[in-house]
Amino acid sequence: MKRDKHEPPAAQVRALTARGAVLLWLSFLIVCALVISRAHFSADLSAFLPSAPTARQRLLVDQLREGIVSRLILAGIEGGDANTRAEISRGMAAALRKDSRFVSVNNGESVTQARDERFVFDHRYLLSPAVTPQRFSADGLHRALGDSLDLLGSSAGLMTKALLPHDPTGEVTAIVDQFAGDAQPVSKDGVWVSRDGSRAVLVAQTAAAGSDTDAQESAIAAVRAAFRSAASGMAHASSCRLVLTGPGVFSVQTRDTIKHDVERLSALSLALVVGLLLLVYRSPRTLALGLVPVLSGVAAGLALVSLVFGTVHGLTLGFGTTLIGEAVDYSIYLFVQSARPSAGPEARASLHAWIAAYWPTIRLGMLTSVCGFASMLFSGFPGLVQLGVYSIAGLVAAAVVTRYVLPHLHRRAIAVRDLSRLGARLADAARAAPRLRWPFAALMIGAVTALVLHRGQLWSHELSALSPVPASSQALDATLRADVGAPDVRYLVVVSGTSEQAALEGAEKIAARLQPLVDAGALAGFDSPSRFLPSDATQRARLASLPPANVLEERMRSALADQAIEVKPAVFAPFIADVEQARNAPLLRRADLRGTSMGLAVDALLNERSGRWQAMLSLRAPNAASAATPNARPSPSQGTSVDEPDLDAKRVEAAVASAHVPDALFVDLKREADTLYIDYVREDIRLSLAGLAAIVALLFAALRDARRVAGTLAPLMAAVLAVTAGFALAHEPLTILHLIGLLLIVAIGSNYALFFNRRDAASPTGSSAPSQGIAPQTLVSLLVANLATVAGFGLLAFSRVPMLESFGLTVGPGAMLALLFSAILAPRAPQATGCASFTAAQRKRNTA
Repeated sequence: MKRDKHEPPAAQVRALTARGAVLLWLSFLIVCALVISRAHFSADLSAFLPSAPTARQRLLVDQLREGIVSRLILAGIEGGDANTRAEISRGMAAALRKDSRFVSVNNGESVTQARDERFVFDHRYLLSPAVTPQRFSADGLHRALGDSLDLLGSSAGLMTKALLPHDPTGEVTAIVDQFAGDAQPVSKDGVWVSRDGSRAVLVAQTAAAGSDTDAQESAIAAVRAAFRSAASGMAHASSCRLVLTGPGVFSVQTRDTIKHDVERLSALSLALVVGLLLLVYRSPRTLALGLVPVLSGVAAGLALVSLVFGTVHGLTLGFGTTLIGEAVDYSIYLFVQSARPSAGPEARASLHAWIAAYWPTIRLGMLTSVCGFASMLFSGFPGLVQLGVYSIAGLVAAAVVTRYVLPHLHRRAIAVRDLSRLGARLADAARAAPRLRWPFAALMIGAVTALVLHRGQLWSHELSALSPVPASSQALDATLRADVGAPDVRYLVVVSGTSEQAALEGAEKIAARLQPLVDAGALAGFDSPSRFLPSDATQRARLASLPPANVLEERMRSALADQAIEVKPAVFAPFIADVEQARNAPLLRRADLRGTSMGLAVDALLNERSGRWQAMLSLRAPNAASAATPNARPSPSQGTSVDEPDLDAKRVEAAVASAHVPDALFVDLKREADTLYIDYVREDIRLSLAGLAAIVALLFAALRDARRVAGTLAPLMAAVLAVTAGFALAHEPLTILHLIGLLLIVAIGSNYALFFNRRDAASPTGSSAPSQGIAPQTLVSLLVANLATVAGFGLLAFSRVPMLESFGLTVGPGAMLALLFSAILAPRAPQATGCASFTAAQRKRNTA
């Protein structure tokens, strides 16, 4: 851009303006690159959960992000023989237990069993629910001692005989009975194995939350390294392989799959677009400049999302692929519609003429897209807001660069191939297209009929519809969960309190109301933190039930009378001493449980959030045992949905209400997730309708003609209707991602419809000839732009990520239909010489 000192002042001003625009654009790209280089990318599905949830939704969000189920990694060791698998399991567990990234590692070895047994024995009078004043009365001791003596002749006689001098009342047995309903994995060779014995299984709980994808990736790498280390050097370990599952594994796999698909599909999409444009443009330089708006739009979108949200979701990153096909349209319009055979003043005049004639239409099309995406900014779901921010920033940046930067970068004549024949054929096709209006009307009637007939199955009603987890991974997860009896939290009762003690006391009141349901078979059981850490009030009450040594000794003499087996009172001297010691011992504290499996349970079920304490009671449905099969449903934190255990929610809610515990909440996470998703869809539909209303208002303000507004919207609505009917006929329920795709059809197709409904179709040479219908060179640009868009979106239909696949299956066909319907519904144009004048201009350029 060297400035000539003999140039007139106006030209010098234009040169300075051009230089300033280019420098400003380059500076903008540098800033975007710096921001993107520091961006954090995530595939956490909880980004598409509400930002201002209800109490139940907040619990769902917390479980998805930080709940105990979200922290579990389930490992299976397959192949080889049973002994080899057991040895590898032991080696892996030993290595992982030394790793600070894990808070617990369980594979069936009795590593903590001795510690757990000692803890239960030492604190039996604080933990046993059977410790009451009546239990330690003379009659109560007589009955308890009689029960213990009766056990001497049973299969538990050996253990009872060892404990009898210290625990004649059977408090250890009472505590152990609380865990009798828990599912226990099968053990072989000292480790857990699958139900069919074909694999060794192991469960690791990570210190990091399931939503921390980077930490989960590090933990998964540690598990794989432990497997390789344990298997190395073993004779029969070469045939063994490791399989992993769990929410953290799914999160990492989803992120990697999205990354891989985005890279692969972006490369293929770019290759197709480049190949297409090489068929149209004559020079690689023009091709490179045509991609400038695309790169600028992607950079602007990612940079703004990173600045506003701090994290770029993988789904948003996938939009980078789609923007290739849409943003390149602007440069195609510029280069094809303003192509001139020579350089110099004539070429510059052509550019200025294009800006005057066509830029208002392109700008209006861009603004309609912005209106559509702006509706997403008001969503209560951060994921949708992020998509809206990205799309708006990308489209605006691409359009602005096309208008204010590309004309200055491309100072030479814009060279394209001789497209006169194609233009002539497209012009003939455009004039013939209105003849298809009757078949078009029949197609619309059929589409409406299909939607009416399938209206009940049109939308998916489950959050699992958004699951990016393949069915094979879900099946493996269900199998491993059944093998190890991993927690499958669906039903919870949550008690909130201002302190840890308040939460524990509330949990105890709820547990007292739930126990009758367990006794009646309405519940299979439940877990409560108060089972392992009773409240101070309960502990004091139990200690108060223990009589002084002299009183207890006298009562024991009475209890020994008339027993089936004669036992001397001196045998129970250890019992008298233990009770006296317990009476004077300090209360049990949370720190005392560290290093035991019970401590891990309390950590999972009792926590503090934002100054409030929460105690969670996990409920097991009556047929939960039958659900724990290879076909059982994975955890709700995975977003999957198969057959569910049944539970009488009304009886549970009534029991919780009868406890009169403030802020106690019964939650069915599956039902809450599905309700959340339905609300999600309803909100998205409302926002989409609001966006459509904004588009209509914008078109009315710009076109000031109701017929032209209707003519612009009709082909877009018809394309949306046809695509939606196609999904209905294919029995493919729509999700919010399809809805976003339908919105994209309107956003992209608006450019086509506006061009076909232009009032003034003057050529970019500046001719003021009356309109003779859409110009052939414009038709060529629309066809090329449409093919580029389909290349960008259509490839997403081959993605392994359901989210991206939905966009491809929706927008690819929709974009083609929007162009076709725009031609069919375009205002009829008289026969004219527009095609001949275009052909003559092309031939003149070729001769030059």
